[in-house]
Amino acid sequence: MNDTQVTLVGCVATQIDYKETVNGPSARFRFAVTPRYFDRRKEVWTDGATSFYTVWARRTLAVNLAGSVSVGEPLVVHGRLRVREDPPDGEGRQWVSAEIDASAIGHDLTRGTAAFRRVVKTDTPLMATQKAAVV
Repeated sequence: MNDTQVTLVGCVATQIDYKETVNGPSARFRFAVTPRYFDRRKEVWTDGATSFYTVWARRTLAVNLAGSVSVGEPLVVHGRLRVREDPPDGEGRQWVSAEIDASAIGHDLTRGTAAFRRVVKTDTPLMATQKAAVV
């Protein structure tokens, strides 16, 4: 296996975009990662430049993600890194995007607490029960 596996620590930057597809459930969101370092000259903690990633989750991970995560929450994301370069547009700008095909996602417990609930396999997906409760 020659894939680049990464683990990122950051915060959810956008709402979870959950969809049922012909290949099964899929979810995506933007993930913000901001490094912090101690500036010895100024003797203060400083934020570095924020990097943004598009995180993709499939199947059960997508369903559980959509039912568990909101904008602003701190997460740990593990998965396969894919970097794409789009060809230059008409004005000569070239775009580079970084995406993570997630294999595991969880709340960052150094910044808060979480209550884990095991999902019981049923015929009704988690998202359907939540939508019914909201209506």
